[in-house]
Amino acid sequence: MSKKGIKIVTIGGGSSYTPELVEGFIKRFAELPISELWLVDIEAGKEKLEIVGAMAKRMVAAAGVDCKVYLTIDREEALKDADFVTTQFRVGRLPARILDEKIPLSHGMIGQETNGAGGMFKALRTVPVILAIVEDMKRLCPDAWLINFTNPAGMITQAVLTYGNWKKVIGLCNVPIGAMKMDAKALGTPEDQLRFQFAGINHLHWHTIKDNKGKDRTQEAINNMFAMAGTESGIANLKELRFLPEQVKDLGMIPCGYHRYYYMTEQMLALEIEEAKTVGTRGEVVQKLEDSLFELYKDPNLSHKPEELSKRGGTHYSDAACEVINSIYNNKGTTMVVSTENKGCIDDVPYNSAVEVSAIIDAAGAHPINFGSFPASERGLLQVMKAMEELTIEAGATGNYGKALQAFTMNPLVVSGDIAQTLLDEMLIAHAAYLPQFADKIAMLKNK
Repeated sequence: MSKKGIKIVTIGGGSSYTPELVEGFIKRFAELPISELWLVDIEAGKEKLEIVGAMAKRMVAAAGVDCKVYLTIDREEALKDADFVTTQFRVGRLPARILDEKIPLSHGMIGQETNGAGGMFKALRTVPVILAIVEDMKRLCPDAWLINFTNPAGMITQAVLTYGNWKKVIGLCNVPIGAMKMDAKALGTPEDQLRFQFAGINHLHWHTIKDNKGKDRTQEAINNMFAMAGTESGIANLKELRFLPEQVKDLGMIPCGYHRYYYMTEQMLALEIEEAKTVGTRGEVVQKLEDSLFELYKDPNLSHKPEELSKRGGTHYSDAACEVINSIYNNKGTTMVVSTENKGCIDDVPYNSAVEVSAIIDAAGAHPINFGSFPASERGLLQVMKAMEELTIEAGATGNYGKALQAFTMNPLVVSGDIAQTLLDEMLIAHAAYLPQFADKIAMLKNK
């Protein structure tokens, strides 16, 4: 890779997250000299692309960096000779997310963007698109790295590895970054004086903490988090996680916030139902936030990321996406939490499966830090969820209805039996426009 004139392509460039990404690139420009940043979207997203693209240009100009920003709906034009491709798109946009939330809720099940039936359908819509992008990359930029932030990030990384046969891929999520900051607050210790080891899969990982002297501080952090909950100095949203203190303490590791859907399903379902009746589902809330963000982005005098973007849920995005590119380009050997090929890091899942783990990032990509085996309390859920992901990805890549039904039956957040099949069929019909691989099955369902 040339040390001059890096070309970065962002697919889903009209996203409200883009200013976060641009800010991250600007902050690293001395190390990461980007000459071209291409923001790519589809025809339906053209208006938002133009709004956020104009803002990106203002940000670059205000920073005084020598980088040209291009806007296009022609993916092939953008991808030619790219060094890095970042993906942050949403197939079906927010209306599809809202359906992913509302339809399961109407059947008395969790409706969530990356968990349960909603998460599986987001994968089913996204897998064919990411695989098409990979095929374009093979022709147009065969040496490029694919850095994926599109949810469900772990399943998309797995699809690229398995069905795209593309090894230069790293999946990213901002959740581990937020967790490390929360841990540091709970321990009253600067983050850079702590060492974290994460292991699991995206939105289903656990982690431990040690200090610079090697002392394990995991249980101390857990105790402090529960002690601080609800106090003036408490950690934001901790009380809402609704974990059982005794169960988390027995785990011996700190669970990802998304574990609440599996450890406390009844409470989370009740919360989702209440929110849907009052403020709306999370997708509906995000839609309003996005509308207000794009109104801000239209301001011709705005040339920096607005504070309001932190409410969107993408905080620390640039810390993840930009730093992994920086570490590859400069061979830095930075330790980060990423979705990458397991390669024996976790004994409990297949060697070639995508896992979310602490890894060393350098010019050769991600090198997972060996973890070993999980205790039964973590291992059981991990293996069920990994198998469910494999079935979902196969269904997304092949249009195999039986595999989709198997995934629904296996997912702990979907009630099995006739109701699982009813939900699957209803969601297939609802998302028909974005599921070409299931066209024949959907036609049969509509003609019943």
